[in-house]
Amino acid sequence: MTNAQPPAAAAEANRLGIAALQVGDAAAAARHFDAAIAADPHSGALQRNLASAWRALGDDDRELAALDAALAIDRRDLMAWVRKGERHEARGDTGQALAAWSAALALASQVQPVPPPLEPLLAQGQAFVARATGQMFDAAMDAFGTIRGDLSETEARRGEAFISSTLGRRRLYQNECAGVFYPFLPADEFFDRGHFPWLDTIEAQTDAIRGELQALLADPGDALRPYVRMEAGTPDSIWSGLDNRLDWGACFLWEYGAPNQPVLDRCPVTAAALEAIPGLRVPGRGPSAFFSILKPHTRIPPHTGVTNTRAIVHLPLIVPPGCGFRVGGETRLWEEGKAFAFDDTIEHEAWNDSDAPRAVLIFDVWNPHLGPRERDLLLRYFASADASGYAVPR
Repeated sequence: MTNAQPPAAAAEANRLGIAALQVGDAAAAARHFDAAIAADPHSGALQRNLASAWRALGDDDRELAALDAALAIDRRDLMAWVRKGERHEARGDTGQALAAWSAALALASQVQPVPPPLEPLLAQGQAFVARATGQMFDAAMDAFGTIRGDLSETEARRGEAFISSTLGRRRLYQNECAGVFYPFLPADEFFDRGHFPWLDTIEAQTDAIRGELQALLADPGDALRPYVRMEAGTPDSIWSGLDNRLDWGACFLWEYGAPNQPVLDRCPVTAAALEAIPGLRVPGRGPSAFFSILKPHTRIPPHTGVTNTRAIVHLPLIVPPGCGFRVGGETRLWEEGKAFAFDDTIEHEAWNDSDAPRAVLIFDVWNPHLGPRERDLLLRYFASADASGYAVPR
């Protein structure tokens, strides 16, 4: 035997409570909702109705207790989190308001479409979270600034990414490889210069390399070709707009480990500079090195590369204003003569919004997080795969 009333009693008591609220008798509404809950103690909706009565009576503590009871029944109760966010914000409980609003917004992101009555409530929550995390971000960056000068390039970059991602200021990107993926390597967006002590040497030759490129482009012959050349029958994709067009053109010096001797012969300084770099040498796969020419008002869409076993180096040669480059959550402006290296298996894109062409020397080297023995392992893997007769280089 049990003293619980039948469910019909809960429905009737709830009806009476709603009617009492509608005529402004919040005290009577609270009594009716209490009766409804006694009849049906597992209903989160009844607890929310009781919270509404306590709100009308101005009893914050009892309102919050009823909302907590609703969430104890179902942690996915969106309206309960919204009401908690409102109440804690009104009371100045900033930490609890941030937690409640964050939970509400996370749940609301899974609701499509959002019911119109919820839109202004969620907008209030978004505004609160933006203010709160903005203040936290400013404070954290001030604290970070006091020690930044003592950090290495890696520590500073990771620390800033940690603060920014934790407080919703940036997204963290992961490797997406279309080909060979080597596990457990750091997902660096831009690699630190310290990994590449030879960057200064090739940067010092920028003027000569640029001069060779300009002479090549004055009479390119068949050296200049579209970078994107899709095979016949390939479905439309992000690359269709660049397919077989010189909007993004390339003059290859090396391609998949094979030298393009006519271009190398015309660019002896560039050829020697590339030869002096401790790059990767993988038969049928690398290195690749080319002059990348991006026409005015052209954009390379966001994409990812083939393998994280390499780093891609850019040496900017001709960079008019209005050009930019993004890898993951970091955007950089090319500076003529200042090289950088990045992981192209992290989403990246480039654009030239100017009225003049942009030109960069691009080449690949080993991912600096691979030690000599792992590089040897990879060379042996590729050699064995090729010898098997089943592997297709590239």
